[in-house]
Amino acid sequence: MKICILGAGALGCAIGAALSEAGHETWLLNRGRAHVEAINQHGLQVQDERGQRQVRVHAATCADEVGVADLVVVLVKSFHTAEAIAGATALLGPQTLLLSLQNGLGHEDILAQAVGRERVLAGKTYVGGVLLAPGAIRAGVAGKQTYIGELDGQRSARVQAIAEVFNGAGLATTVSDNILGTMWDKLLVNVATGALSAITRLSYGQLYSEPLLASTAKAAVAEAIAVAERAGIRLNLTSPEAAWQLAAEGLPASFRTSMLQSLEKGSITEIDFINGSVVRWGQRHGVATPVNATLVACIKGIERAMADQQNKDNP
Repeated sequence: MKICILGAGALGCAIGAALSEAGHETWLLNRGRAHVEAINQHGLQVQDERGQRQVRVHAATCADEVGVADLVVVLVKSFHTAEAIAGATALLGPQTLLLSLQNGLGHEDILAQAVGRERVLAGKTYVGGVLLAPGAIRAGVAGKQTYIGELDGQRSARVQAIAEVFNGAGLATTVSDNILGTMWDKLLVNVATGALSAITRLSYGQLYSEPLLASTAKAAVAEAIAVAERAGIRLNLTSPEAAWQLAAEGLPASFRTSMLQSLEKGSITEIDFINGSVVRWGQRHGVATPVNATLVACIKGIERAMADQQNKDNP
């Protein structure tokens, strides 16, 4: 299978390396020229449970270099989804499928508007990746689950085939007949800690030792659960406490959420696709979400202050 990872940051590289080692023609598409050149010159340097090695995998900065793929795995930041797919038309043939493994909710609708809902699959992955340097990552694949499915819940032959490809590459993958529920389960985990850690700038060890913050986190999750239930979503996580505990499972006290890391890098966050999704779905289904709305407003305020400072520094 010819597979392109659209948005091959650390996580995309971890997945792409596994697929390439399994014998699939795998392309890492990333706008960072230094990262792509390092991969093409020296291979992708991977540190994981198996040690350290160099993986031969194709890398490109432009979709035209890749050509038509059988499967495009979308891993760009959610707020870049529309722009990324508009610039990736060279990847799309008549049979090409798109699989979004992005954080949050809403990106699957953006992809469906671009290519048609019938060509979009969705999923969630707990595989991890950290960028160490251009062309070098630390990956966490062993024991990390990935869930994929059709948006309408069917267990189609095509989604089963993709799961077989992933499982054959050591990416433990399950086909879900309730992928929206799976996406909401992961959303609850992100709602629990992402915005709060970003606003307070606290690591997990600090966040989980503050009872006031724990109460706020659980209140945000309770709103999200109420919205999901009103919308008829089937959840596995049905209590705020369970989401709060799952969010920290297996992670060190030094862990910093992706939302916090975005702010630390001076980048905007995925707040609109996480807590913002809860607010939008709440409005749609008549469920009040004041805690999530406040968290969104606080993050937007931090992003505004950051942008104003950047404009001052670079007039």
